[in-house]
Amino acid sequence: MVGYRQDTLAGLAFPEIFHTAPAVVGALSSVDALANLVVELRHREGWTVRARMSKSALVRSDDPVMLVTFENLTERLWVDDC
Repeated sequence: MVGYRQDTLAGLAFPEIFHTAPAVVGALSSVDALANLVVELRHREGWTVRARMSKSALVRSDDPVMLVTFENLTERLWVDDC
């Protein structure tokens, strides 16, 4: 969806993935504030991908990583706007 190989994507930080990194992604506990919201991700080639972000599957505050999924909404939102 964002044009990276899986091994490259796994090593990226949120600010490297988000087109406009939401202020709340600084803390693991606040990532859930983005759950089920449409976020803008940055494709490897620079264009914007709009996706709905899931809640993190890792819920302990001491987890050093987050595990979320994204549902690509780019085409659907683009067609609906026309």
